[in-house]
Amino acid sequence: MPERWSKEKLVKERPILTIVNTNVPDQLRLLALIDRTGTLAGAADLLGITPAAATQRLAKAEQDWGTTLVIRGPRGAALSPAGRILAPHGELVDAEALHAKETFDAFRGHASRRLRIGAFQAAALHLLPPALTALRHRHSDADLSVVDIPSDRAVQAVAAGDLDLAVLASYGVSPASDPGVAVHHLLRDPLVVVLPDDHPLAQGPTRPLRLRQLSDETWVLIRAGHVARQQFDRAVEAAGFTPHVRFETESYDVAQALVGTGIGIALVSLLALSDAPGTNHRPLRAPALHRDIHVAIPADTSLAPLTEAFLELLRDVSRQVNDTSPRNH
Repeated sequence: MPERWSKEKLVKERPILTIVNTNVPDQLRLLALIDRTGTLAGAADLLGITPAAATQRLAKAEQDWGTTLVIRGPRGAALSPAGRILAPHGELVDAEALHAKETFDAFRGHASRRLRIGAFQAAALHLLPPALTALRHRHSDADLSVVDIPSDRAVQAVAAGDLDLAVLASYGVSPASDPGVAVHHLLRDPLVVVLPDDHPLAQGPTRPLRLRQLSDETWVLIRAGHVARQQFDRAVEAAGFTPHVRFETESYDVAQALVGTGIGIALVSLLALSDAPGTNHRPLRAPALHRDIHVAIPADTSLAPLTEAFLELLRDVSRQVNDTSPRNH
């Protein structure tokens, strides 16, 4: 074959034949099955249609191709010379259709057992383990995977099909939306003030603190640009002061460890509270800041049925967290 008629060239350059309509694949399959079975009724049975419908399809095919394709007689049906030219193409269509069904059935079977989960760190530590344990008890053959993912990329990952379910957090604003993704609220997670255990405000009865009480403190904060930091910045602006920032981090665990050294104070979500050595914590009021935890799943879960089951398990875990946490709010 000359280079200009290579496979790539054919795909890119061959013209679209306007005489070929959407009925052609069905017509070609009909001819192939008539040749295989020797009868119109036999072909109709394999196609799952009535003999009358097969007769109508054949009549339309002969009209479209402009010639007789099948010769019918008392002993059955045989292909005309024109029909014999077309029938091998019908065998290819039939084989590809069968291969497509087998491939899709295999994919559906795997997808029905697969659950690809993404979550931010605190959710992965505190919400996922009991839910995963329960899921494995109910679906022992489940194919599970878990990855860390920032909350601001979670909805996009589900929309792209990279994840079947993602747990994400938002701070005072709604999560990103996508028409192919359903976002379900899971849990409200209050923020608390973490203090060195020798701090005056950490002594005595546990009383809620006001943000304005902390205007002279040094702070260990989540790094600028993160949604948690944006929420904090809005809150201190409303409280009328500029915080003295001693250290920035992307981790609540690091923030609590640094507070334990006496370097400053921090705001930490209750779910992420680790009771790090040298620290104590107090509720925050006025304002009562919090983060909301959500679950993002595909709007259509027909190919990933474990997503709905896992969402219900996460809801159960969240209810238990609400019932057992000393929230003091």
